[in-house]
Amino acid sequence: MKLLLIGSASVHTFRYLAGIAPHVDEIHLVTSGELPPRYHAANLGRVLQVDFSLKALATAGKIAGLIAALQPDIVHVHQANSVAWHARRALAGRKLPWLLTCWGSDVLLLPRQNRFMKHLVAANLGAASAVTSDSLHMAAVCRELAPIARMDVLNFGMDALPPTPDIAAKPLQVLSCRLHKPLYRIDSIVRAWAEVEADVRFAGWSLTVAASGEETENLQILAATLGLGRVNFTGFVAPEVLAGLYRDARVFVSVPKSDATSISLLEAMGHGCLPLLSNLPANLEWVLDGVNGAIVEDVARLGRALKTQLLRAADDAQLAEAATLNRRLVAEKGLHQPNMARFAQIYRELV
Repeated sequence: MKLLLIGSASVHTFRYLAGIAPHVDEIHLVTSGELPPRYHAANLGRVLQVDFSLKALATAGKIAGLIAALQPDIVHVHQANSVAWHARRALAGRKLPWLLTCWGSDVLLLPRQNRFMKHLVAANLGAASAVTSDSLHMAAVCRELAPIARMDVLNFGMDALPPTPDIAAKPLQVLSCRLHKPLYRIDSIVRAWAEVEADVRFAGWSLTVAASGEETENLQILAATLGLGRVNFTGFVAPEVLAGLYRDARVFVSVPKSDATSISLLEAMGHGCLPLLSNLPANLEWVLDGVNGAIVEDVARLGRALKTQLLRAADDAQLAEAATLNRRLVAEKGLHQPNMARFAQIYRELV
């Protein structure tokens, strides 16, 4: 099978390419930036760099030319935003099946911006031969936006389930590793941590704030202004370093305003962290409040929720019980290679 993959220059696109490559005979890529060498597959053919912005009206013609030259069996487009708009125009009039994978903000946030964006996303969804979503909630939103020919709920998954964590060896650490953007509300986590540091019961606990972004400097200033002494900003770290941060953390905190199923949540669950999450539908598909993690109803009260979970996570028996359940959930529906095989099966059925 010959696959044409179309997606923005994101680690998610590149990671998908490397994962799906063993399941197809040839894979070709249309993207908006350089493909890092680590993601090059042995059966990778053409790589076309294009501009996916709405102003780049020539992009559809470039993609159409590549399709005509390659004659792929199937096209897989990532994100129902301008990427899919260019791909949809390039595919117009062709009897060529194409799969559209939604990532989250493209259907949960973009259609709310204005009527034009809502129409664009809806048209992309309605034109695809099939659509995939990584959560039941996002799938329902897609169906509200447009009639969907076929919908599959499937995520990219974490690379592999790590060894069973040694719960007793975990230090008293909390981990935040989402991007430093307004969407992820890292500032709320820092402010909540101030309440933790002010409570003598948690004198041995520390917070690691990994990742980076446009708000990094402001977050560091905020921590200094609050006089925090047990917060470590690591910046962006390599995957193997991040794995170590998960391994050492007892609590994982992530409170974005909007989200689908995040790989970081799956990784935290796989490494035996107790998740503390914002009250979003996709999170509720993985975590039952008070059972295998916690859901905070109001981020303004995150400090109280965080302290409650620290008390729970400090108990090795309680943390081990939650970790066992979380690892089983990830093993059943959150691993990369089994899910890549499922994507490949969708390809075969569409072809």
